[in-house]
Amino acid sequence: MDFESIVSQIGKYKSEGKRLFTTSSFQSHSLVLLHILSRIDNTIPIVFINTGYHFPETVEFRDQVAEQFGLSNILDLRSEVPKFMQRDAEGRLLFASDPDHCCYLNKTQPVNTLLLQYDIWINGVRADQSATRKAMKVEQVAPHGAVRFHPMLDWNAKMIYQYQKEYDLPKHPLESNGYLSIGCEPCTRKADPEMMEREARWYGMNKTECGLHTDLVNK
Repeated sequence: MDFESIVSQIGKYKSEGKRLFTTSSFQSHSLVLLHILSRIDNTIPIVFINTGYHFPETVEFRDQVAEQFGLSNILDLRSEVPKFMQRDAEGRLLFASDPDHCCYLNKTQPVNTLLLQYDIWINGVRADQSATRKAMKVEQVAPHGAVRFHPMLDWNAKMIYQYQKEYDLPKHPLESNGYLSIGCEPCTRKADPEMMEREARWYGMNKTECGLHTDLVNK
């Protein structure tokens, strides 16, 4: 969708009295959607899923971007399960032994609960990022009657780069150190030259998604 189409669709949702929010990982490529939203309505809640495992650079970058874009409604979303309870039978933190359950407790479950409070989840997934995302539609039903709105679905990496360049958007500080897709610190590594954008996430774990885009979408 182009800018005008996104403006039109968000305007339609708002005229219908829908409650909107978006989530953001505050990676470099995520900033395009945030910048677009800042041009439309900088009060739309922007939820940062704070797992407690983010790189400190990501948290600092979040605050920098919020100030630069004039985003006035950044919300931290945390798990209701304390970290001392996020361990396996041998006492290891779940990110080391069961990353799927770790993602469920720290990402999927909190957002699932959040969906009870909102009607529209503006989500920046792109079809070129993975097979799972390629199968998505611009609008899809999510749990609790909410709707996922994917305005960036037909954008590709080149379009993201062009927008970043046109508006001189900042870049995540770890990107220059070889990180292409940045999530939680224990489950993110630098990318090898031949890797695709998301292949350095959960490297060697036979895992490509955290659950937000597999469990929180009605097929």
